[in-house]
Amino acid sequence: MTTFRLPDLGEGLREAEIVSWQVSEGDHVVADQPLVSVETEKAVVEIPSPQSGRVTQLHGQPGDIVLVGHPLVEYDGGDKQQSETVVGELPHGETQPAVSAHAPVEGRPKAAPAVRKLAREHDVDLASVVGSGVDGTIVLEDVRRASSTGDGAAVGERIRGPRRAMARAMQNAGAEIVPATLTSSADVTGWSGDDDVTVHLISAVVAGCKAEPALNAWFHSASLTISRHNEVHVGVAMDTDEGLFVPVVRNAGGLSAAELRKTVNMLKGQVANRNIAREHLTGQTVTLSNFGTLAGQYASLVVMPPQVAILGAGKISEQIVPVEGQPAVRRILPLSLTFDHRAVTGGEAARFMKAATDSLQEQ
Repeated sequence: MTTFRLPDLGEGLREAEIVSWQVSEGDHVVADQPLVSVETEKAVVEIPSPQSGRVTQLHGQPGDIVLVGHPLVEYDGGDKQQSETVVGELPHGETQPAVSAHAPVEGRPKAAPAVRKLAREHDVDLASVVGSGVDGTIVLEDVRRASSTGDGAAVGERIRGPRRAMARAMQNAGAEIVPATLTSSADVTGWSGDDDVTVHLISAVVAGCKAEPALNAWFHSASLTISRHNEVHVGVAMDTDEGLFVPVVRNAGGLSAAELRKTVNMLKGQVANRNIAREHLTGQTVTLSNFGTLAGQYASLVVMPPQVAILGAGKISEQIVPVEGQPAVRRILPLSLTFDHRAVTGGEAARFMKAATDSLQEQ
């Protein structure tokens, strides 16, 4: 009898949500046969069997969140070696320590199998339930209490997948970043109706980074060091029904307008189909949020560490402004730049904003 545990998923990921099992208890499987599909922060990953043998027990149901090192499958017979597979790649040759096969799984609420079954049936997230049993153990009554409010409305809906990742990322950013926001506006009256706004904005971010490299950087808070980048890798925020995705346009400064549009279209399609590779979701050096396609003018945005800046574009509107001493109706694009004031000075942010604004007005 051998136990296969959730392997290291790479990129520092420590948990995944079970989407669906590809095998059943009693099945005979062979090495590399798909066992289970799990959802990480941004993508669905298929985990293969590390060995051949008969499946005697499956641990977890679809919807369960499991940590790295948690048992997934029990085998009887076949190859007895436990796989040390890493699903995905780790950047820069880094490794993620595996959880000991005999260590307790941290963060898993204390609850009996019957309690977990009831929680699944009522869609109650045990992580949000305060246990009234011995040593904080969750009992059946705790689940029943959490499954409804006084008027019987369901509560405790678990956020999953991209929204869960977003919640954690924003929480971490809020605890670490010291944000400051600078606003400006660009006169884009000269743009035609066919102008590609997203491409213009990416080009403006590149222009800002070239004028002030301090914003095209990563700040490492633990060591109080800054890594400045030679190429500008722009993360483009994309809103979807599943949550927020930020795919990366790599070396944006080295791409033509046509190449930028082609890259954005490719990333947008992969996000929509939920088949975008993790390599296209990591490594951004600065981020762009074009929230004006929906609504809003200015915003205090969230900087995601280790990045130090994010540029936001609001909704273009017609405004009466002075032009050579006379009132004129112009098309104005509002801009918001939020930066990490630990690593970026106000002067550096202002120089970035001026260059980005000039770039937009010249296009």
